[in-house]
This record gives sequence, structure tokens and C-alpha cells, in this order.
Amino acid sequence: MSAKLTRANMIKPAVFVACLIPLAMLIWRLLSDDLGPNPIEELTRQTGEWTLRLLLLTLTMTPLRHLVGRPWPLRFRRMLGLYVFFYACVHLLTYIWLDQFFWWEEIGRDIVKRPFITVGMTAFALLIPLAATSTQAMVRRLGRNWKRLHRLVYVVAVCGVVHFYWLVKADTREPLIYGLILLILLGARLVRTAMQRRRRSSPVAA
Repeated sequence: MSAKLTRANMIKPAVFVACLIPLAMLIWRLLSDDLGPNPIEELTRQTGEWTLRLLLLTLTMTPLRHLVGRPWPLRFRRMLGLYVFFYACVHLLTYIWLDQFFWWEEIGRDIVKRPFITVGMTAFALLIPLAATSTQAMVRRLGRNWKRLHRLVYVVAVCGVVHFYWLVKADTREPLIYGLILLILLGARLVRTAMQRRRRSSPVAA
């Protein structure tokens, strides 16, 4: 194993703990009564934003690997992806429990009548199979289909940005920034895919 991969494995525990800091800070603010006049709304929004931030960070790992020419960024991708699912679960639980008090009839009406909740629930539903197939055993079992399935992460990211954009009513700058970052990441993937196809289709020099 190379020194860089070993170093990446040593950094992973620090990244693991760092990903918990936003949730710890939110809990501290909640216990300190420091979440503003509507703490449930603030808690729901913050957990949703951290879900989206970590999702974009996860998507950054592959282009970062190509940029640095080293495989070490991929060492963090799975862990970050699972944290995306974790924060998405906390975000959803905050809405179902603290906002709606498990009033399933009202939750169902919200999903049907409020587009930003519809697209948010769609994103969460698509995250479930991605989290469930994140283990090495599932990678081996699914083979090439694993990569096809996990391309859904880009659909999840688009849904996440749209969910946030439709949620805010006035200042849309933040969701637009996330949308721009996602557009850059998608563009980088498309450019690399096009370059790979061109290399495969070009004639081999004699």
C-alpha cells in the first residue's frame, strides 16, 4: 500500500468525527435555546443543508481523484455518502416527528400538495438503495450494475438542489450556489466521459 493511501486511512477517523460536528453543534444550540424563534424550522433546514453539502462533497471525490492523479480521495467517498444518508434521515425524522408529530395523513397531503416536499421525498427514496448497496459485498454481487445504480446519486443531487430552491421563498442565492457547484461537477463528469469515448474510438497507432 502506498504512503498516500496509508495517510488517507489515518485521516479517515478525523473526517468521521468532523462529519458529526454539524449535528453536535445543532444539538448544543437546541439545548441552549439558541435556534431562534422557530427552532424546529431551523433544525429541519440546517440538517437538510448539511445533507446537500455532504452530498456535493461526496460527488467531488471522483473529479478530485482525476485532478490529483491519485486514488486517495475515493477512500472518503463511501463514508461521506453514508453520512449523506444519515443526515437525510435526521432531516426527515425532524420533519416527521418534531414538525408533524407522526401525523401520517397530513404528511401524505404535504407530499402530494407541496412540490418541494414531493421532490425531497423522491430524493430520500432514491438514497435508500444507494446506502443499502454501499458495502464491498454488494459491489461484488452487483458487478457492473453497481455503477449503473449509483449514478442515481446525480438524480438525488438535482432533486436536493430543487428541493432547497423551492423551499426558500425570497433569498435563493444559497440554493443557486449549490446548483452551480452541481453543474460544474456534472460538467466535469460529462467532459471526462466524452474524452474516454474519444480515446476508445480513436484508431490505435501502428
